[in-house]
Amino acid sequence: MKLNILVTAGDGIGPEVTNEAVAVLREVASLGGHEFIFPERRIGGVAIVHDGSPLPAGTLAAALASDAVLLGAVGGNEFNSLAPEKRPEAGLLQLRAALGGFANLRPAFAFKELAVNSPLRPEIIDGADILFVRELLGGLYFGQPREWNRSTGEAWNTMRYTRDEVARVARVAFSLATKRRNKVTSVDKANVLEVSQLWRATVTEVAQEFPSVTLEHQYVDAMSMHLMNQPRNYDVVLTENLFGDILSDESAVITGSLGMLPSATIGGKVNLYEPVHGSAPDIAGKGLANPLGAILTGALILRHSAGLEAEAVVIETGVRKVLEQGFRTPDLARTNPQDFTVFTTTEMGKKVRETVKTMLVNA
Repeated sequence: MKLNILVTAGDGIGPEVTNEAVAVLREVASLGGHEFIFPERRIGGVAIVHDGSPLPAGTLAAALASDAVLLGAVGGNEFNSLAPEKRPEAGLLQLRAALGGFANLRPAFAFKELAVNSPLRPEIIDGADILFVRELLGGLYFGQPREWNRSTGEAWNTMRYTRDEVARVARVAFSLATKRRNKVTSVDKANVLEVSQLWRATVTEVAQEFPSVTLEHQYVDAMSMHLMNQPRNYDVVLTENLFGDILSDESAVITGSLGMLPSATIGGKVNLYEPVHGSAPDIAGKGLANPLGAILTGALILRHSAGLEAEAVVIETGVRKVLEQGFRTPDLARTNPQDFTVFTTTEMGKKVRETVKTMLVNA
């Protein structure tokens, strides 16, 4: 198989973690007889500095010509004074819109080995395995009108959805549920928001197309609590853009670190993949970043863009094996570093790569 994966490493720790994900993917390609190529382009703050735009035209063109896009992270404190449309994050929003991916998949599963890092009791999170399906192109992030009127001291955003936008992402969630545990939990605020009333009515209608899947509805405020006290009750969680952003980040407590969460954006011209964590400029260049979220994001590339399910599972299993062996990055060993071998970013990437290689050779 030949796969053209555009790498937009971005800012902060983005280049560090992306390098390790690419190295693991190269190992898989080499051992499996595949041809993966990894052209690189700038996005975010580094693109503002060098190209004058958070999303240069060349980056967008390369993205549209690729089979998949692997993003590191964007953002930095030095850009906070810029207008919203000129900040690094604007480049990411523009890229998402141009690629057209409307369904953001964010897996959150418990690692027994990381239970000590979670504020939740082990018996609460043990066995938790949630797939968030977040609508990505509508809602407050894209709705118009939006403005910050500095002269009047007012600002406003618009939450807007159409029935078709809700229906298409709902179908993705229900379809994925049929391959998991046949349950969808749709999250909204239908007791207050008309947009959520449209959301709930549309999801209920789409559910009739999938009779094997059980549908339940939750209000977002209640769901934020239930995720913390009964995460094992959930399979696929479907929600709109803002709610999905917040809830999926909250679910980091299940895994033990935000650095463990991968994501994939599907449904458009080209799939976009990125770890959930941000650019973390305070630790950039220090070898402290956790690359496992980016490496697990690489597994999603294999699953959703390459159709290489077995190889994706090998990467995910390899990450678990490394954790079982007692290897950690600093964020995973805060409470008891003396009990583990604490690795730098590159050391952890190398260990996963070696483990994946051994598994593939012995398969």
